[in-house]
Amino acid sequence: MNPAARQRRAMLVMLVAVAMFSLMDAGLKQLSAHYPPFQVSALRGAASLPFVLAWALATVGARPLLRIRWPLHLLRGVLGVAMMAAFVYAVARLPLSTAYSIFFVAPLLITALSVPLLGEKVGPRRWIAIAIGLAGVLVLLRPSGEGLISLAALAVLLAAAMYAVSAITVRVLGRTDSVQAMTVWLLAMIAVGAGAIAWPQWVPLRGEHAWLILGVGVAGALGQYAFTEAFRLGEASAIAPLEYTALLWGVILDATLWGVLPDAITWLGAAIIVASGLYLLRRERLRG
Repeated sequence: MNPAARQRRAMLVMLVAVAMFSLMDAGLKQLSAHYPPFQVSALRGAASLPFVLAWALATVGARPLLRIRWPLHLLRGVLGVAMMAAFVYAVARLPLSTAYSIFFVAPLLITALSVPLLGEKVGPRRWIAIAIGLAGVLVLLRPSGEGLISLAALAVLLAAAMYAVSAITVRVLGRTDSVQAMTVWLLAMIAVGAGAIAWPQWVPLRGEHAWLILGVGVAGALGQYAFTEAFRLGEASAIAPLEYTALLWGVILDATLWGVLPDAITWLGAAIIVASGLYLLRRERLRG
């Protein structure tokens, strides 16, 4: 396959990954109406784990899954439990499109955190882009009194922060550990950790939700595989911007399943955050 064809295939696979993750989030939102956030987080990890484990064993075998840097994986597990629970809590109370718009601050936080945690250099233009993106978050939250500022909105910001720190650990783990190991252990720790926290208030599962839990597991596993395959085939700087198509999926799912649409202020805040993120990706590409 020539480079241009590989890049086209990578972009297509990335679009599939974003679609799968969006469908998974819609399933999580529906489950969150019936079960506590930590229980939904545990179900997400447990439902996808068998599929991801099968993929890992088929591609790299068992040994790379066991010879890993355990302290960093445990840190990712703690971050993953907090991130999933906060995000599930938020999507139970916010439209998907709004939650996605706020969560898009994560790439800005990754760039900012790379300075103290990884020792990377960020120039003044990129710092300005980060500041503008954070201003977009303020537009979304509308702290004047009428807006979205609430525990749910703050939970999305917490989830984005946990995701950013986790992404920094992935950069470190990627030097020694396989993608398969990072994925399997993250899901396993979310399933066990969130499950242990949820157990005292565990709500019995209802039979009619079995298909929904299975769908979350399949969509999450397919999304993870497609995400990994996209970055294996193509250039990260060309693929990463496609993550923002999640906003379109959020709007479609909100309108179809819950009959809501984002207002003008939400679109404005999302546009500011996305534009800042795209600028950072462009600067990263030029720097590389």
